[in-house]
Amino acid sequence: MTQVDGAAVRLKGEADEPGWEVDPDDDWGVAVVATVGRQLKLRREAVGMRAAEFGVAVGYGEDLVYKIESGKRIPRPEYLDRADEVLGAGGLLSAMNEDVKKVRYPKKVRALAEMEAKAVEIGVYECNNIHGLLQTPEHARALFDVWQPSYSPHEVERMLAARMARQAVYEREPAPSLSFVQEEATLLRHIGDTMARRRQFERLLEVGHLRHVTLQVMPLSSGPHPGLSGKIELLKFADGTAVGRSDGAFSGRRLTDPKQLRILELRYGTVRAQALPPRESLALIERLLGET
Repeated sequence: MTQVDGAAVRLKGEADEPGWEVDPDDDWGVAVVATVGRQLKLRREAVGMRAAEFGVAVGYGEDLVYKIESGKRIPRPEYLDRADEVLGAGGLLSAMNEDVKKVRYPKKVRALAEMEAKAVEIGVYECNNIHGLLQTPEHARALFDVWQPSYSPHEVERMLAARMARQAVYEREPAPSLSFVQEEATLLRHIGDTMARRRQFERLLEVGHLRHVTLQVMPLSSGPHPGLSGKIELLKFADGTAVGRSDGAFSGRRLTDPKQLRILELRYGTVRAQALPPRESLALIERLLGET
């Protein structure tokens, strides 16, 4: 607590904002956060504000201000916006949010998000979990909470933010074409409490009714199909190139070879043909929602 105009004000500390440490193995991320921190410090000193005084103005504790300025903590968007206002930066500090937003996420996740953001077509078959682009925050958190070895609370928050940020793909203009095939078993598994399950089914129905999205379910009653060896992902780009990934024969590695991509396309096309049509798939999800 600190006193501001005679009133007690609680300033934010690390416990209030978990999961915002810089990944030391992410060279680009380390450089971005160090640069942002240096700019914040220079502007603060240029207007003659001490760290403690500045912290009160933006609502943060002095220790957290020092950590952000030294490049040890990733500033949240509201921190940069408030700092821009307090220091009279004319939008220059707020503009850094674009790069800082990317640093928040693990390097591997960031690379995937960047590809999804550029793709004009995305096709996914998922047999183990509901795909990340379809998950609610509650569903994703429940999965992260049982991961072994366990994620720390900070890591969970960072992974959750990254997964939810990827769903900005639905808001792109022009919208990409997205198709999903989910094994029915992924819908029947109890992830989270009853309300979390209901929200997840509602989210699937919401996404499944979007004009540029096709959502299908592979029923438990289906016979053998090419997806039984594992997940399939295909991303196609405006320049005609593509990237794919598949478990099983391709061991989950990234594929760009045209011959291997044709094999994935054949497998994915066969999986889609054997799955329930979109209308029947959504009807099945509505039934599961009603039974939850």
